[in-house]
Amino acid sequence: MKYLDIIFYKTWADLRAEASRAYIGFLWWFIEPILYMGTFYVLFGLGLRMGGEGFVYFLLCGLIPWKWFSSTISNGSRAIEAGAGMIHQVYLPKVILPTIIVCINTVKFLIILPILMIFLVLSGYGIEVSWLAMPLLIALQLLMVWSLTSFCAALVPFVPDLRYVIENGLLLLMFVSGVFFDIDGLSGTIRTVLYLNPMAVLIDSYREVLLLGSWPGMAGLIYVLSFSIVFAVISWWLLVRFDRRYPKVL
Repeated sequence: MKYLDIIFYKTWADLRAEASRAYIGFLWWFIEPILYMGTFYVLFGLGLRMGGEGFVYFLLCGLIPWKWFSSTISNGSRAIEAGAGMIHQVYLPKVILPTIIVCINTVKFLIILPILMIFLVLSGYGIEVSWLAMPLLIALQLLMVWSLTSFCAALVPFVPDLRYVIENGLLLLMFVSGVFFDIDGLSGTIRTVLYLNPMAVLIDSYREVLLLGSWPGMAGLIYVLSFSIVFAVISWWLLVRFDRRYPKVL
């Protein structure tokens, strides 16, 4: 229980510290996503008019889950390195450090997501029964984000240059995850290969629920769950196996 308390209080402390660096504090977390979505609406919806009618909503439903995924892995992969000062002073299970980063970014996502949903309703999309599937999608993505973030965090202290591979890998992954295009519009073989990426499955599921008013495909969600469980087990094993070695390599 004490470790859960540490995660909670450290997450809250880091969120407060981040908010204190802005003049308007926590309000910035609401203003930033509104500006973020407004920019894409003006650029793609009113300006360039790319992708046809509804493209801006299609884009936002991919960008916002992707932002949660990429920013968490990017920051969380360095969590143990960043916590070197702390772990040299007091013993903490190293799994706590990436978990805190995951919690911080999840809070931010849970602020942005309702704003997106309100934006969709104001734009003419109705509130459908399928929206009840959103907690399931969020839970699946949370598990996947934690498993991959912890996996990267477990390896980076031993191979510091891996963080550059992660940054460039995330950039590449963004362009093959269907953020900017509909994977279902591609040929069969390419579509199958791209859907091996669990993030592509989740992005497509968010769009099915929020834009199409349909339930996400269970086969894809089971695949994401299986993928996440495998990486969660591997990540947990690595963090426990090398728990006492991290202070020595940092």
